[in-house]
Amino acid sequence: MPHAKITALNVYPVKSCRGIALDRATLTPTGFAFDRRWMVVDERGKFLTQREAPRMSLIKTQLEESRLRLSAPGMSDLEVGDAVQSAALQVQIWDDRCAALDAGSTAAQWLSDFLSRELRLVSFDQRHKRVCNKGWTGDVEATTLFADGYPLMVLSEGSLANLNARLTEPMPMNRFRPNMVLSGLRPHDEDRIHELQADALSIRLVKPCERCSITTTDQATGHRPGDEPLRTLKSYRWDARLRGVTFGQNGIVVRGADAVLRVGQDLEIVWV
Repeated sequence: MPHAKITALNVYPVKSCRGIALDRATLTPTGFAFDRRWMVVDERGKFLTQREAPRMSLIKTQLEESRLRLSAPGMSDLEVGDAVQSAALQVQIWDDRCAALDAGSTAAQWLSDFLSRELRLVSFDQRHKRVCNKGWTGDVEATTLFADGYPLMVLSEGSLANLNARLTEPMPMNRFRPNMVLSGLRPHDEDRIHELQADALSIRLVKPCERCSITTTDQATGHRPGDEPLRTLKSYRWDARLRGVTFGQNGIVVRGADAVLRVGQDLEIVWV
C-alpha cells in the first residue's frame, strides 16, 4: 500500500493567531488536542480572524498543560486558565452559532489593546457539539471546535513546491496554516486521497480547502505585501463548484481518538 510521511504537525490554539509546531500531536474527535479551542470575538460575539485583523498573526501562543499563554509585541504576556466556571454565551462563526465560555475581562482588555477594537476571548464549550457539514462528511458525524468547518487541514510539500515554482518569491508553508504536512506525494495528490491510515487511526479527506486573504498576510510581520499567492493560485486552482481557489484538503477523524501522530511517521494511503 502507498505511504506518505508526516513532515510537520501544527496546532493553532487560538483561531487565526500564531500556531505551534509539534513533534507529536494527540488526535481527538475534533482534531488535534487544543486546536482552535479559543477564538477572538467582537462585541456582538462574531468571530474575528486575520481576514479583518492581520495583526493577529503577531500573537504567539503557548500551551502549558490546559493553560494558554499569549504574547505579542509591546504587550506583557497573558495567561488564560480553564474557563469551565465562566459565564456561558453564544458566539457566531460563519453561519454557526456555538456555545462558548468567556475567558474574562483581563483577556478581553489585552486583545482590545493590541488589536485596537473592543474584543473578547472565548473558549469552546465542550459540553456541546459543533457538527461538520454532512454534505461533505457523508455517513460520518464529524465534529470540530472553532476551525472554519472541519477538524484538520492537510497539505503536501509537493503542492507548495508546485506553487512556488510559479511565483517570483516563494511562500513559506505557514501562509496556509496546515495541521499536517505530508511528503512523498506529487503536487495535489492530497486531492485524490480518501483516507490516511495507521494502526487504529483513520483520517478521511472530505473537502478541498478554500483559500482567502489570510494567505496574502506575512505571518512574521502581519503585513500584506500584495495579492499573492491568490492571484497565481486562481490561474490553476479555481474550483468552479466551490467558486473559489482551493489548496489542500480538509480532513475529519473517522477512527483513532487519543492516537498520537508523530513527525516522521508513515501513513498508509487509501486513494479515492
